[in-house]
Amino acid sequence: MRELRPKPPTLRRRNIYLPYDIVLNILTRLPVKSLMRFRCVSKSWNSSIISSDFISTHLNNSKDSHGDGYVIHMPCVRDMYSSSINTKRTVCTVALDRTFDKISEVRIPFYFPFGCAQIVGSCNGLLCFATSAYCIYLWNPSIRIFKRLPNTCLGQLRFATLGFAYHSENNDYKVVRISRSPFSAPVSSHEIEVYTLSSDSWRSVGMTLTTDVLFYDKNYPLPIPLVNGALHWMSRIVEEEENRRRRMIMAFDVNNEKFKRLALPDGSTNENIFQTFLSSFNGKLAFITWARSEQHGTQYSIWVMKEYGVVESWIKLSVVPFERVAHCTAFMEYGSLLVCYINDRVESQEFKFVLVDIETLHEKKDLNIQNHSYVATFMESLVLLDGANVVSY
Repeated sequence: MRELRPKPPTLRRRNIYLPYDIVLNILTRLPVKSLMRFRCVSKSWNSSIISSDFISTHLNNSKDSHGDGYVIHMPCVRDMYSSSINTKRTVCTVALDRTFDKISEVRIPFYFPFGCAQIVGSCNGLLCFATSAYCIYLWNPSIRIFKRLPNTCLGQLRFATLGFAYHSENNDYKVVRISRSPFSAPVSSHEIEVYTLSSDSWRSVGMTLTTDVLFYDKNYPLPIPLVNGALHWMSRIVEEEENRRRRMIMAFDVNNEKFKRLALPDGSTNENIFQTFLSSFNGKLAFITWARSEQHGTQYSIWVMKEYGVVESWIKLSVVPFERVAHCTAFMEYGSLLVCYINDRVESQEFKFVLVDIETLHEKKDLNIQNHSYVATFMESLVLLDGANVVSY
């Protein structure tokens, strides 16, 4: 008697057909890891997934899903004299933004020639790293692709500050590099350049303001914030008539590539201030000062510009006091300070990191952070999948 073979699944016996546009609509809502596997299904699926239209649609769907927010953080300093510096790559940690609970770890796929690097910024899952003024990378860990940016168009670079931005009008990405003398000389037009991902090249950009401007990179370790389509630097305006330098925010609009000045909040700066920062809070520009407290210890004061570009709309959102020395490592988009307490005891130089809610002043302790870190927002995306001159690993 001949052995009976099992019947094939019912699905195989039916002529099931889905229009390709419906298939694509379904695909644009799937996780990145699944899409990277589905590129092997067919040539048509692969060509669709790596197309710029598909990448943009998938990105917009991911933003609209309103899932948990994520951050990625990396130690600020590595041992420059370690023998393992050329054999091991730095590890970044992906975590939930409100708790810093670790989700996963990803190893950076390129080496740091000087032993350390900074996270310049993060846009739509694409990270910008710099190991020096000359050595800049774009990296999307979700799709395991990176690229090193071409050489500067300025020639010899001096002290440089960097910003990373998404160009919404052209669906493009830009890196802004401002190079200046370390001796506080004002910036001239040839010292500012912009890299555009679509052209994979740098262009020199001139200043449009008549007064001399001195940019200074005092936002460390916070990235230069991108708010309302503009990157924001702390600066000093050199006023020749009064022979003095006035603190100001310089905003670079990434769409029209022009600078404009924004005034600081009234009464926000005085002689007791140790450090100032610029950041983003719920999509609005935030100004943060670290200063001596009127009581004992120090305090962080946070101002927010409620209506962008309107100086009168600055409001003092919160004052966060600390009895101990607390260095700001990050300011989260939803309103928490990540600070580092330095142990006062001589025999122990350990760091202790806490997440402080600026509204309730509640501290979340026992964070999985051991070193001062660069912190940036993070999300999964397909950005850079259609890029030129990229490296897959």
